[in-house]
Amino acid sequence: MRTKRRVILITDGDESACKAVEQAAKEIGGRCITQSWGNPTVLTGEEIVSHIQKTPHDPVLVMFDDCGFRNEGPGEAAMRYVATHPEIDVLGAIAVASATHSSEWTKVDISLDRYGHLTEFGVDKDGLADLEIGRINGDTVYVLDELNIPVIVGVGDIGKMAGLDTVEKGAPITKKAVEIILERSGYHE
Repeated sequence: MRTKRRVILITDGDESACKAVEQAAKEIGGRCITQSWGNPTVLTGEEIVSHIQKTPHDPVLVMFDDCGFRNEGPGEAAMRYVATHPEIDVLGAIAVASATHSSEWTKVDISLDRYGHLTEFGVDKDGLADLEIGRINGDTVYVLDELNIPVIVGVGDIGKMAGLDTVEKGAPITKKAVEIILERSGYHE
């Protein structure tokens, strides 16, 4: 019997996010499905699951992006497929804030601001604490509330946040968000 692959979903897929997610995966000893990057997501859910199943070990970080598409776009359709696949165990999701023109939002369990501080408030694209508790606005987050995701961490724009999450700095906010999901999901137990 095949073991379920343990996956972290990330709701961003532009070039900066890709570099930051690759860096975070490397630092935590995980794997990143680099082919999942794109703005918007170009791979189907089936193709992403195929890539996940070929990785040598967990945890597997996967990016999804709608590029501002209103309602369920290609990134969210692929995410829904991956998250509900019987051979995938979703450990958590990183919900990325954006300055989207649509009004998509999702509940988050905790957020990280651009300085790496935990906050009960959502954060904006720049990684600054927002006004609402436990909620983040983004363009690929609509479907998260419909999925059974144990831990959702809100962050600003991955790989950016006023230069505080760049690869050159080790993508510290992205890495910390991944570490929070691993800790709260019981991955290391």
